[in-house]
Amino acid sequence: MVNVKGRWALITGASRGIGYGAAVFMAKQGCNLILHGRKEEHLTKVLEEVRSYGVEAYAVAAELSDLDAVAKMLQTIDEKGTDVDIILNNAGIQIAYRVDFLTTPVSDYEESFKINTIAPMMIVYHFLPKMVEKGFGRIVNTTSGIRREPQQAGYSASKAALDKVTMDLASVYNGTNVMVNLTDPGWCRTDLGGPSAPNAPESSLPGVVVGAFVDDQKSGRCFGAGNFYGMTLEEAVRHAETALPVYTGSLE
Repeated sequence: MVNVKGRWALITGASRGIGYGAAVFMAKQGCNLILHGRKEEHLTKVLEEVRSYGVEAYAVAAELSDLDAVAKMLQTIDEKGTDVDIILNNAGIQIAYRVDFLTTPVSDYEESFKINTIAPMMIVYHFLPKMVEKGFGRIVNTTSGIRREPQQAGYSASKAALDKVTMDLASVYNGTNVMVNLTDPGWCRTDLGGPSAPNAPESSLPGVVVGAFVDDQKSGRCFGAGNFYGMTLEEAVRHAETALPVYTGSLE
């Protein structure tokens, strides 16, 4: 199992919900953190909490639908000289639920793809070369189990696209110590999932972060949080390394 103490992780969407929980979990393991939110002031509480565990942490802000802002955020991280070891691309948007799905506007696709596909891959492409150069990296992109719901076409299509580019990338780095995988937090009661979701945000742990700790040089898996709930981190890593197959595009 990877010891993340002293390493640096970038977590997007860290101001609330699943990203917040992931940030606190990583801090408890001694991992230094770059915490992303739409606005820096939204990150005050989580920064205070993670620093209480003795780790270094700072905030970066970017509206992920503004790709120029994403590029500026990446430049800010570079200028600080932070060597990013782990990427947890948690942030995402479910832009609308269209009961009359045949009237789904083009903007649903445009916004969903910018936030859920393009921005996370910009982040991955930016830091991946340095991970390869130093021989270590963990990339975990967040997918969704939504299927057969045309009412959420923009969201589900953008997540399917993220799955595809992540798995294609994983095939290149499989067998190396730069590991590229997916996680599915499940349907949780967050701002995205809504109040009717069956699962508490806490149920996403340790599943959404286990990809940062696996150490078997296997890329191309999906760590569904439901497979890990109730496990210790050590148990989750062992389960991830021994029981989960390569992702084939279906979570069923």
